[in-house]
Amino acid sequence: MYRPFSLFVSLRYLRVQRRNRFISVISLISILGIAIGVAALITVLSVMNGFDHELRKRIVGMTAEVTVTGFGGSLSDWRRVAHQAHRIPGVTGMAPVVTGQAMLASDGNLSGARIVGIEPGPEARVLDLTKKLIAGRLVSLMGPHWDIVLGRDLAYTLGVTVGNHVVLMVPEGLVTPAGLVPRVRRFRVSGIFDAGDYAFDNGLAFIGLKKAQRLFGLGTHVSALELHLDHMLLAPSVARTLVNRLHGNDYVSDWISQNRSLFQAIATEKRVMFLILLLIVAVAAFNIISTLVMVVNEKAADIAILRTLGASPGTIVRIFILQGALIGLLGTAVGLGLGILLAQNVQPVMQFIREIFHVNLFPTKVYFINRLPSRLEGRQILEITLIAFGLTVLSTLYPAWRASRVRPIEALRHE
Repeated sequence: MYRPFSLFVSLRYLRVQRRNRFISVISLISILGIAIGVAALITVLSVMNGFDHELRKRIVGMTAEVTVTGFGGSLSDWRRVAHQAHRIPGVTGMAPVVTGQAMLASDGNLSGARIVGIEPGPEARVLDLTKKLIAGRLVSLMGPHWDIVLGRDLAYTLGVTVGNHVVLMVPEGLVTPAGLVPRVRRFRVSGIFDAGDYAFDNGLAFIGLKKAQRLFGLGTHVSALELHLDHMLLAPSVARTLVNRLHGNDYVSDWISQNRSLFQAIATEKRVMFLILLLIVAVAAFNIISTLVMVVNEKAADIAILRTLGASPGTIVRIFILQGALIGLLGTAVGLGLGILLAQNVQPVMQFIREIFHVNLFPTKVYFINRLPSRLEGRQILEITLIAFGLTVLSTLYPAWRASRVRPIEALRHE
C-alpha cells in the first residue's frame, strides 16, 4: 500500500454520499468553524497591530523622542544641554519649548489646554506639526502679534476659526492687594492643526516661545529641550547616554517610557484576544474528532476489508489523519483568504456597518483615532496558519488510532 492510496481513500471518504450526508454536514461545519476562527484571528490581530502602529506614529509625530526637563520645571542652562545632546550619534534635531496649563475662552465657551511655546524653525525638525496644519501658517507664531495655533477639536469646542480671537488665562497670576489675579492675554487664532489623535486635537495649543516665556514668567529659561532622532527606537539608548553626560542634573525621558503603560496594555490585550479567538479554532478543530469517529464506526467493514487485502495499521492511520488534515487545510485556507481580505478592507466594512446600523463601534473620544487602521504581519499570519493546521492534525490522532485497532473478523461478523 503506497501513500497515494491513503490519499485516494481519504478523498473518497470526504465525498458527499447518500449514506453519509450527516457526516459530510458535520465536516462542512468543521471547515466553516476553522475558517471563521482563522479569519477572526487575522482580522482582529491586524486591527490591533494597526492601532498599535498608528498610535506610535501619531505619538512620535506630536511628541519628541527624547525630552530633557529641569527638576524644578525650568531648564535654565538648556544651551549646554543642547551642546551635549548634539554630540550623541542619532540626534538629528532639537528645539527648546515652554509648556504650561491654561484656560481658553471665547464667546462663553471654555476649555482647558496644554500650551506649548515653540520656535517654528527648530520645532519643524522635531515634530511634524507643519504637515498637520489644515488652516493658517505656523510661521505666524514668530511675528510680533500674539497668535495661537489650536487643535481642530479644541477650536470646535471654542467655536473659533482662523482670524477669531480667544482669551488665554494662566493660573499662575500676579499677587495684588485684591488677591491673586491670573494672567490674561488675548490671542488671535492664526492656525488650526489636525493630528488625527483626539487627545492632541482637543487639548493642545501652540504659541511663540518668547511670548510663552513672558506669559509663564520664565524669563530666558525654558521648560524643556526636545530631541528628534533618526530612528525612534533609539530613544532609550540616547536617553541613557544623555543622563550619563548630564550627571543626573536634569530629568531625561523618552517617548517609550512616557507611554509604557499604554503600550503594555495594548500588548496584553493582543495576547488575550489571541487566546480567546484561538478557542474558536480549537472548538472547530476538535469537532473533527467526532466527525472522524463517526466515519470510523460507519466504515468499520471497509477498514476490515482493507486490512484483509494487506493494508497495515499504519496505512489506516494515514487514511484518517489525511482526511482530518484535508478538512483542516481547507478550513485554514478559506479562513486565511477571508481574513486577509477583511483585514485589507476593514475601514469600508466598518463604514458599511455604521451606515446600516447607525452605530459607531470605535468613537474617536475613546480610541484616540479617527479611522480604524489595519496592519498585516507575515510572521503573525504564519503562526496563526500553523497553529490552526496543527490543532486539526492533532485532533485526528485518536480517531486514526481507533481505526487502526479495528479487528477484521469482528467487524465483518456483523455485516
